[in-house]
Amino acid sequence: MYKEANTDPVRQEALAGLIAHLVQQGHQPQYAQLMATSIIFQTDLDLRNAQIASLLTWLQQEHNDIYSAAVDVVETTREQFEQRVQHG
Repeated sequence: MYKEANTDPVRQEALAGLIAHLVQQGHQPQYAQLMATSIIFQTDLDLRNAQIASLLTWLQQEHNDIYSAAVDVVETTREQFEQRVQHG
């Protein structure tokens, strides 16, 4: 994902604009870059969470027969991720 963000011109433009805005507000450029990266990263996480929630809602309404399996996949993915983070 990080490489994708570096090569996407829309993301680069958004990052540059946000950095410029933060610098204009008085933040030092090196901190503004870190802040902007963090803001964009958090926004991307929020979008992905909304996408998963929307997909699960749609599955529940339109394909209830596989909804439970989809929830299990999401939960298993979360558990595997947490284990990877805990065990390095």
